[in-house]
Amino acid sequence: MMVGTVISKTTLKLATILAIMPLAASFAYGAPIEPDAIANATFDSWQKSKSGKGDSKNGGEEAVLEIDQQSGEVEAAKPEAPKPDAAKVAVPGQPDAVVETPEQSTDVPDEAAAQVSANPEAEKELKAAEEKAAEEKKSEEGGDKKQAEADPFLIRVQVLLDRAYTSPGEIDGMFGDNTRKALAAYRAMKGLPAKGELDEKLWDSLAQDTASPIQSYELTAEDIKGPYFPDLAEDYAELAKLEQIGYRNVTEMLAERFHMDEGLLKALNPDADFEKAGTKITVVAPGGAPDAEVTRILVDKKKGELRAYVGDAKEPAFVAPASIGSEDTPSPSGKVEVVAVVKDPTYTYNPEINFQQGENKEKMELPAGPNGPVGNVWIDLSKPTYGIHGTPWPNLVNKSGSHGCVRLTNWDVGRLAELVKAKKTKVEFVD
Repeated sequence: MMVGTVISKTTLKLATILAIMPLAASFAYGAPIEPDAIANATFDSWQKSKSGKGDSKNGGEEAVLEIDQQSGEVEAAKPEAPKPDAAKVAVPGQPDAVVETPEQSTDVPDEAAAQVSANPEAEKELKAAEEKAAEEKKSEEGGDKKQAEADPFLIRVQVLLDRAYTSPGEIDGMFGDNTRKALAAYRAMKGLPAKGELDEKLWDSLAQDTASPIQSYELTAEDIKGPYFPDLAEDYAELAKLEQIGYRNVTEMLAERFHMDEGLLKALNPDADFEKAGTKITVVAPGGAPDAEVTRILVDKKKGELRAYVGDAKEPAFVAPASIGSEDTPSPSGKVEVVAVVKDPTYTYNPEINFQQGENKEKMELPAGPNGPVGNVWIDLSKPTYGIHGTPWPNLVNKSGSHGCVRLTNWDVGRLAELVKAKKTKVEFVD
């Protein structure tokens, strides 16, 4: 059986649809970003730009930028509004064994799109919600302007967090919830005081990684070749005709390769010809997977976070934001184990046990690919129908609930796949 999905037969509430649907495009960056601004960004310069109180090291009044845990506000700047945020597989280490991936995965990342497209009123309300969110980014509240553009210092911070194995999710230069959680995880891993602020002590620890946060990359002929699918259909019958559900274009592919928001990639390279081999561009320099064999994973449903541990270690070796269940389709409780790691999983649509999308009344198999419903990695769990997997919408991770499974960015689940072992790695869901 293929990786598939299950959905309640009751109609999804519009609120759920709006929470799951992605914005039509990634965050709109107002102006080009100079690579040197990222490479040379420091905590002192960030404080000066945000507080307007001068350099504390040179006699100015010290300004610590505290983060309100409820609102996510920084003293002199508020965060952005949330972004509308093979059938049988060999079992690693067991050459003669295979595992069938579940047909009834409870995670349904894309069914909301189908229901919106079939409901003119829902589509109208979604458009209104998107327009309202865009306006809120430009509005002023209490005289403090919301963060409307990516901050070079925050880009550097996110890169350093990613390299320290405390993933901030999509690197976008915005002080969002995933970045705040990554900072908290980093504090715990390094034994720093658990304060809700980005202070100089934390920065000094991060800045011990002196490698450049940016790097140069030259587009190859293979990068340009693709294949790409600029007009990916929503209709599953159309997707089922494809050889793969691949990237829409080269910039989407590169952004995911370097753990970046696609808009940030373009803002760093406003004049780049992304359709020409040999083009040199600037990208961030993110991290890989730690050199570790993870024996246990904690899935924190309340925090929306996955933490991977080695042995009895108190602090995790890897942390990533995650979309974990919802009230209607919660993730399981208790302990399970990793059964297998499936790379490039296919996806089975079955309207008899799943939702019906449009006029599609027949069971069909959707091909593999990073823009498929479960991304490009499925980590199969011993509890039937549940897994840890990727997503075609990295900007929505921890911004909306899943339908029971654990959804990470494609790059984070790819890193996790290198750390786990079938029949050895235990997974515990905690509330």
